[in-house]
Amino acid sequence: MKKNMSNTDRIIRIVIAALLVVLYATGTVTGTWGIVSLVVAGIFVLTSLVSFCPLYAIFGISTCPVKK
Repeated sequence: MKKNMSNTDRIIRIVIAALLVVLYATGTVTGTWGIVSLVVAGIFVLTSLVSFCPLYAIFGISTCPVKK
């Protein structure tokens, strides 16, 4: 897998994941939406850790800076 995410993109995803987990933990988001938010948070954390987003690859997007 070739990295296709910049550090800024990774940080934004981790912040959003943390926010989704906090919303679930405080009971603001419950039920099906709560489970969906936890799954999305997990996906965001996983993609941030490996610096690769499969959707970016499908659409040919890369936020990773080009090294010269």
